[in-house]
Amino acid sequence: MTSKIVAIQGNSLSKLNPLTDTSVFLAHEIQKKKYKVFYYYPENLSIINSEVTANGFFVKFNYNKPKFFKIIKKQNLVLSKCKFILIRQDPPFNLEYISTTFILDTINHKVKIVNNPTSIRNVSEKLYSAKFQKFMPNTIFTQTISEIKNFFKVNKEVILKPIHSYSGNDILLLNKFSLKKIKKFINKHQYIMCQKYLPKIYKGDKRVFLINGKVVGVISRVPKKGSFLSNLSKGASPKNTKLTNIEKKISNLIARDLKKENIFFAGIDFIDQKINGDINVTSPTGLKTFYDLSKINLAKTFWKELKA
Repeated sequence: MTSKIVAIQGNSLSKLNPLTDTSVFLAHEIQKKKYKVFYYYPENLSIINSEVTANGFFVKFNYNKPKFFKIIKKQNLVLSKCKFILIRQDPPFNLEYISTTFILDTINHKVKIVNNPTSIRNVSEKLYSAKFQKFMPNTIFTQTISEIKNFFKVNKEVILKPIHSYSGNDILLLNKFSLKKIKKFINKHQYIMCQKYLPKIYKGDKRVFLINGKVVGVISRVPKKGSFLSNLSKGASPKNTKLTNIEKKISNLIARDLKKENIFFAGIDFIDQKINGDINVTSPTGLKTFYDLSKINLAKTFWKELKA
């Protein structure tokens, strides 16, 4: 029998920034509905005697206190007792991440898990965007040097991204071909995404929030001076914005597609009206920032759509 418990599989609480963190924002909102929040780290997930368990703690969040969380009780919890489980740890999407999705798959029929663990494995954040390449800048996915060299000849300025990284980490801008840099990059990351550089990034990108197949909000993130990275964690500044008609059409198309794939919550990004190739499904962020800018609380929308 399930009870009013929401479990969150996330990163170390002491490293989260409550001013911007989406997991904290979602947890804080569900507390208002008298749910208990159980928090655990991926490495503490197990299958014991055919039960999926997690060593973690019940926690209470409070934005009004210097320390934004209080541990109420440490426990080894059978996760099938929860009403919802949120998979919220950051990539890299490595073997530990994949293993947790397989473990959670075994209780997927008993507990509502967001995002669905099978779907997270199937919807590779960058490779899945190949489905929408006609809406993207010129892009290839490869680890073949000759393909990258040909691509560079055509596009002149190129962005290199690891397939399974996140938050603007390890992204390179090349404005001249460097065999040494590219070999080093491939040796570290294997398959990479090569994309034509869009200079209008200096004006900012647009992060679009998708919940249950619907487009529910958007913010712009403007890189700091001298940077081409629009991630807030890399010093970009958020601001209010609106979608163009082209962006609305593409966003609605992707939102409907992701719902068919059983992805409940996602974020997609535009640069100069083109999808930049990141279909964020592992731990989408930005809801707290959107609330601070617009006073629209998408955490309420999230839980309402989940029928919490």
